[in-house]
Amino acid sequence: MKKLIAAFAASALLMSAAQAQQVPAPQIAARSWLLLDATSGQVIASQDPDMRIEPASLTKVMTAYVVFEALRDKKITLDQMVNVSVHAWKVDGSSSKMFIDPATPVKIQDLLYGLMIQSGNDAAVALAEAVAGDEATFVTLMNREAQRMGLKNTHFANPHGLPSPENYSTAHDLAILASHEIQDFPQFYKIDSIKEFTYNKIKQQNRNRLLWLDPTVDGLKTGHTEASGYSMIASAHRPNGPAGERRLISVLSGATSDGNRTAESQKLLNWGFQNFDTVRLYAKGQPILTPEIWKGSQSNVKIGFPNDVWVTVPKGVAQKMKPVLERKDPLVAPLALHSRVGTLKMMVDGKPLLALPVVALEEVREASIFGRAWDSMRLWIK
Repeated sequence: MKKLIAAFAASALLMSAAQAQQVPAPQIAARSWLLLDATSGQVIASQDPDMRIEPASLTKVMTAYVVFEALRDKKITLDQMVNVSVHAWKVDGSSSKMFIDPATPVKIQDLLYGLMIQSGNDAAVALAEAVAGDEATFVTLMNREAQRMGLKNTHFANPHGLPSPENYSTAHDLAILASHEIQDFPQFYKIDSIKEFTYNKIKQQNRNRLLWLDPTVDGLKTGHTEASGYSMIASAHRPNGPAGERRLISVLSGATSDGNRTAESQKLLNWGFQNFDTVRLYAKGQPILTPEIWKGSQSNVKIGFPNDVWVTVPKGVAQKMKPVLERKDPLVAPLALHSRVGTLKMMVDGKPLLALPVVALEEVREASIFGRAWDSMRLWIK
């Protein structure tokens, strides 16, 4: 998966309503849902994506993310043995568990498998205690990460997702969270694609039924409570022509059954792959123009984009796009690296489809006093 452009993509890649309406959104049997193209960072379609929902076990995606950070920072290791507390062992007995026991220490790796494959609420508590010492401190870390990721409508109350009025999120926020797990920790994300895990002589299957139905699906997580219904984050990667692979992430909440959430998630992913293309418009650091710069230590400056620029558009639209550059002229030194110098609009049939901020790809310092004076005179004549 190509690196997300984060805030740059969020502010720049704006699909016009007119173009989006060329492909009617699918009818999805869920209260709230969203389809994200993780390659371009664009939301392709959604329904009530900012509705507050009970994330249920989708909460465990953030739990896993915080544990992955602790592994990255070497605060814990996969082989580390953890003593199981009575608090972790006694977590709601009627809920999903991996069946750890206070009498038997367990590896961090096994707890992660129990968390993401078996959806073990006991594993969630044990991991929280291993990373942060206690559950409450770990929840603070979860909310700190949510804030850092820009999840504006999310708050966590526990590491497992059992019902709490203080545990809430949205389809939009959960899509961002999922993309972070896939992008930031691809080596650990692989756990989400494992179909079954045996612990304490008890074999349990991954609740993500798409892993058996669609070989391109490799994650992520399911959830269910009586109040929220059935929810699911699913992700698939499929060939994207010469551009390599393309990844979509679907999030839905409020489905009526396990089978329903599976079928609707599959429908949403298929619709996105079948009706849209994701193309790379420009490479990171690729100069799109080398305009003249005044009063500078050099006469020209390379301008372009600080990251790869990908865009998701309805099939057949990419071939119609034409770039129109609106530049801030004259360009005058000093000019800082990545300072904005204009806007590139991608036009389709005379209408703007995208607006992309163009930046300086190099720093340009001021010329000598004589050079600046000479350019001042030239500008005055011009």
